[in-house]
Amino acid sequence: MSRVKVKLCGLQRPEDIEAANEARPDCVGFVFAPGSRRAVTPETAKALREQLAPGIRPVGVFVNQPLELVARLLSQGIIDCAQLHGREDERYLTALREKTRGRPVIQAFRVETAEDVARAVASRADRILLDNGAGGTGERFDWSLLEGIRRPFFLAGGLTPENVAEALNRLRPYGVDTSSGVETEGRKDREKMLRFVRAVREIG
Repeated sequence: MSRVKVKLCGLQRPEDIEAANEARPDCVGFVFAPGSRRAVTPETAKALREQLAPGIRPVGVFVNQPLELVARLLSQGIIDCAQLHGREDERYLTALREKTRGRPVIQAFRVETAEDVARAVASRADRILLDNGAGGTGERFDWSLLEGIRRPFFLAGGLTPENVAEALNRLRPYGVDTSSGVETEGRKDREKMLRFVRAVREIG
């Protein structure tokens, strides 16, 4: 099993970045979706990105937002990768790649049925992310739906320092993504971030 990628999502404050730099995930997520309690402005994301340790990739999380915004943040180097959680279709993906010279895209899918998994597997995105709901819900979906999946995927939805080892041993995902699972009272918790990454590294 190759090294599992770890993404800590929804970082908002300088202290979140300090904790991430200590934990050393592969990626961190900045949420740009309007209405999210974890949303940051491009200006805040730029400042946070400048504090991020080398080797940790910033990912931007978007929901049905203008392609021009996503492309601009990629082109300016504020983010290295776009994660799409809305109804973005194949035409959107193609246009985004054309505007950003093929910068990587993760497409997220809400998993409730086997058909949702099949739709995700068919995506032309560079990577897929399988989640419960719109993201950040803190709840797991039915993992049995992923048995036999043939495509590498990021697993999200209700992952915590306590259950991520079970997820890795059972599903062998390409990567894992957590947000509320490393929070206390709605804020990122340094100790939980450290324990989450440590739990993943102990296995893969």
